Amino acid sequence: MRSSRRTMLKGLAISGIGLSAAGTWSLSTGAHGNQNKTVLKGNIRHAVARWTFPDLSLEALCLAIKEIGFAAIDLVGPDEWHILKKHGVDCSMCNGAELNLEDGWCDARFHEALIPRYLTHIEKVAEAGYTNLICFSGNKRGMDNETGLNNAVAGLSKILPHAEKHGVVLQMELFNSKVDHPDYMADNSPWGIELCRRLGSENFKLLFDIYHMQISEGDIIRTIRDNHQYFGHFHTAGVPGRHEIDDSQELYYPAIAKAIADLNFTGYLAQEFIPTPDNQAGKLQSLKQAVRICDV
Repeated sequence: MRSSRRTMLKGLAISGIGLSAAGTWSLSTGAHGNQNKTVLKGNIRHAVARWTFPDLSLEALCLAIKEIGFAAIDLVGPDEWHILKKHGVDCSMCNGAELNLEDGWCDARFHEALIPRYLTHIEKVAEAGYTNLICFSGNKRGMDNETGLNNAVAGLSKILPHAEKHGVVLQMELFNSKVDHPDYMADNSPWGIELCRRLGSENFKLLFDIYHMQISEGDIIRTIRDNHQYFGHFHTAGVPGRHEIDDSQELYYPAIAKAIADLNFTGYLAQEFIPTPDNQAGKLQSLKQAVRICDV
């Protein structure tokens, strides 16, 4: 059965296994050293989602991505930031303030729990020298879109001044509700864009997940071009299946990455696909290939 982001995120909390000495081999040769380190073009700021490598220690992942040629990892919480700092790796998208993926800002019942968590976490992110903090709309549970928008505005308005004060950008991720996250409220870009407009803050953006939005609505490049001011971060994965972004799936990522680069986007494009090889070397080769595909 294909592992979900939800279950893999939970697994990371207890996972300490992996390649504890990842620096003893090269992605291309299996030998010691980084003489084959990729030199990237610099037009795209690359990152990778932590949860997609659950069997690799964070330390090993830091070493591996630096060999590939970039230094940023998504979805790492405060307990592991010291590992990133040890290796000079940015936390490109911080997490840990959320309750879960279902109980979010569109439902006022969760504001009492969410507000103090985010106020505290915003300070932690700023003190660590990071910028981005993820948040989620949560599920509808029978709620209409307008009610969800009003609730989200009411709740987020209570923490946005704190984010602005500390230079932290809250980023709400867009999910599809067709395949992966049934009943999720922010399952389309127009809803998220309207939320951005109503909040009217440069410290609130959307995490535009290309995989999810291809499933929900398609028209990826035009949507990015027309609404790029609302998008602060991007995630990738192949459709269908959420695996490699090569020619085995329907999206053409070189064109998508070029569209992003042409907008002088200064945020991150993070790989969030689930690698298909059955060994860590093969999985990291998939990551290296994905970065090369998007390095336009």
